[in-house]
Amino acid sequence: MTMDQAQTLLRAMFDAAVAAADPARVLAAHLPEPPRGRCIVVGAGKSAAAMAAALEAAWPDQALSGLVVTRHGHGAPTRRIEVIEAAHPVPDAASERAARRILALVGGAGPDDLVLALISGGGSSLMVAPRAPLTLEDKIAVNRLLLRSGLTIEDMNRIRRRLSDIKGGGLARAAHPARLVTLAISDVPGDDPAAIASGPTVRDPSASDDLSPLVERLGPDLPQAARALLLAAPEPAPDVTSDYRLIATPQMSLEAAARVARQAGVTPVLLGDALEGEARELGVVMAGIARSVAAHGRPAPAPAALISGGETTVSIGAGPAGQGGRNMEFLLSLAMALRGHPRIHALAGDTDGIDGTEDAAGAVIGPDLLRRAAQAGLSPRAMLEAHDSYRLFDATDCLIRTGPTLTNVNDFRAILIA
Repeated sequence: MTMDQAQTLLRAMFDAAVAAADPARVLAAHLPEPPRGRCIVVGAGKSAAAMAAALEAAWPDQALSGLVVTRHGHGAPTRRIEVIEAAHPVPDAASERAARRILALVGGAGPDDLVLALISGGGSSLMVAPRAPLTLEDKIAVNRLLLRSGLTIEDMNRIRRRLSDIKGGGLARAAHPARLVTLAISDVPGDDPAAIASGPTVRDPSASDDLSPLVERLGPDLPQAARALLLAAPEPAPDVTSDYRLIATPQMSLEAAARVARQAGVTPVLLGDALEGEARELGVVMAGIARSVAAHGRPAPAPAALISGGETTVSIGAGPAGQGGRNMEFLLSLAMALRGHPRIHALAGDTDGIDGTEDAAGAVIGPDLLRRAAQAGLSPRAMLEAHDSYRLFDATDCLIRTGPTLTNVNDFRAILIA
């Protein structure tokens, strides 16, 4: 298999993974019966606008009204459902206005009405209603702190739910007594509804947890109002009723990529949709598995593709950081551990089209990456330590630029052993 053939196959696998989560393809099959009364549509996430457009296409004659909020640049044309854009991964004033408007919209719903909630990854930042006495500025400071903390997405969401009037079932409580149906695209390990956009339509399972260990990990930079709320005596979560439907998940996307590999005569090895931990450490582990395939035919004989999903973390700490997201950091660590192995190629990218805060979904690499970096006068080790993988992949022409995909089932990783 040539370099071009390997990288073309990897890109086809990534594209299949993204397509499997396209709301235009998957949403209609999960719609409920239309209501006797009004249909109020609300939502938040990187896919919210695309989901709203798919809903309008599926129900062309149904009276629809409502509001969804998505990330800047992730909008889609709609006629009946209002779309607004806000900031991600750190919320802004538009995020708070969207949340307050959504709560007001569902607050007027009656028992004959249907509240249709379109929820996807990114909703935690895009729809914020800080719990008093927390201010928006406090919430922004907390989000920035969380992004640098190295905490798992599960722990981040435990904190976000405790500090919000809309997360952790707040939207569901506001919508009562209307019928509430949630259509969700999962971007979290295990597809836990309480973790997708911090669970605005489901009961908070961590409402009674002691969060003091997390407060201690976040340190003195945690705003005082947030600290007080997180350390207050936990209260049982109120019951909420919700019909929750997952319309796309990371596992569905991994299986779509596996089908592409099989069609090319490559054995897919699905390693799981919920891999977590430090991105650079996972890169070293995956390099070891890939080498085992090449040398021993285990866990599968070559040609094979190691396929995985999930959400790793990048612990930046207090020092300066360069450019790059967790997928690029994973790939650079992987490449260094492989040391130019002649038969191994890899791709890693965020299915929303944006890895971290950069303009690329991720990157695709081959055995020649380290040589090309050296020719460009770059030190992979120094750039990994500086969390500056984007600049290395940009200089070596390895970046994958898709633009916003208008969906999000988290990270996709594929390592091809030829």
